[in-house]
Amino acid sequence: MSDNYRNIGKLVAVFGLQGELVLQHRLGKKTSLRGLKTIFIEEKRDEMLPWFVESARGKSADEVYIKLEGLDSKEAARRVVQKEVWLTEKDFELFAGKSAPISMVGFRLIDGGADLGEILEVIEQPHQVLCKIDLAGKEALIPMHAATLRRVDQEKREVHVELPDGLLDVYR
Repeated sequence: MSDNYRNIGKLVAVFGLQGELVLQHRLGKKTSLRGLKTIFIEEKRDEMLPWFVESARGKSADEVYIKLEGLDSKEAARRVVQKEVWLTEKDFELFAGKSAPISMVGFRLIDGGADLGEILEVIEQPHQVLCKIDLAGKEALIPMHAATLRRVDQEKREVHVELPDGLLDVYR
């Protein structure tokens, strides 16, 4: 699923009576999603359905009002509230901020010169960011914050960290 699509957030509420929705996103910058034609919603597990965007406009730094084709009433729009929203890789590259944590998906995670693997998912929490990787066949969640993050190399697509001793032992 993550090969072709990138999760950017979720539809959190219906706004008004005409079926407009509030999309809470993690794109790392204020956006109106101007020019976006299609979003994808995972209606059932691993089944992405395209929804055509009629209009979109910025609300705040991490929210956008979005109107989807075919959802013309408050009641109709309710069926997609709390659904995760995905973009194609191409659209994601257009709208995501370069410094947004979500843009690290696909980068290699490097700890003191050792390549730990590809970042498969970024989970944003109030006080830290967690990067999910596959470490020797097991899912590992690696914390990213001021104490562990050393640098991000955009050109080489690498995230360099200095992890506390013993952190990876939990996963091995």
